[in-house]
Amino acid sequence: MPVYLLSEALKFPHPHYASQEGLLAVGGDLSLGRLLSAYRHGIFPWFSEGEPILWWSPDPRLVLFLNEFKVSKSLKKVISRSLFDITIDRAFRRVITECAETRMKQKEPTWIVGDMIDAYCRLHESGFAHSVEAWQDGALVGGLYGVSLGKCFFGESMFTAVSNASKVAFARLVDFLKSHAFHMIDCQVTTRHLISMGAREIPRDRFLTLLQVSLKEPDMKGKWQYR
Repeated sequence: MPVYLLSEALKFPHPHYASQEGLLAVGGDLSLGRLLSAYRHGIFPWFSEGEPILWWSPDPRLVLFLNEFKVSKSLKKVISRSLFDITIDRAFRRVITECAETRMKQKEPTWIVGDMIDAYCRLHESGFAHSVEAWQDGALVGGLYGVSLGKCFFGESMFTAVSNASKVAFARLVDFLKSHAFHMIDCQVTTRHLISMGAREIPRDRFLTLLQVSLKEPDMKGKWQYR
């Protein structure tokens, strides 16, 4: 399959044209308008330091339907002990930076390069990107971030410095999204950790159809608050 070179126009080829691995296009920029257009079409950027911007739309797609979220017995015990204070949108830049630094400390490749951090902070400032933070004794010990459009939350990355911190943050995010009638979390790429929490793979065609249904609902822009 060909890989499309993007022009200055904020347009993407249809995700059906993606390669077997999910790579669809190269180039363009990380402007607010292009990122929002990408997410609305089931496309996201993913590239490493020194690479051009790469745009992906994998098939199958890993999705968590909120009513299928699974909380293990051990996680229920952790939640019941109230070990962490959970907040939303209190420390977005710190969360995304910790996600990047944690991967680097573990010598894992990361797509959360400087340009991506700046771009997603602009999304956050515009009310489209959100973070969930887990605190312990005043210290940030875990969290996650993603993008919200319509009734779909696009999960990007998470980190944990204390056992179970990111899991509790994720569970609280699911509670929050349920309370606001969200439909699903797009988990993008399959991991055993997310599958253990109830996420499952669905064909890209079905994901795109469900996404368009979610996008018919108003965007929940602005700073979120967790109570």
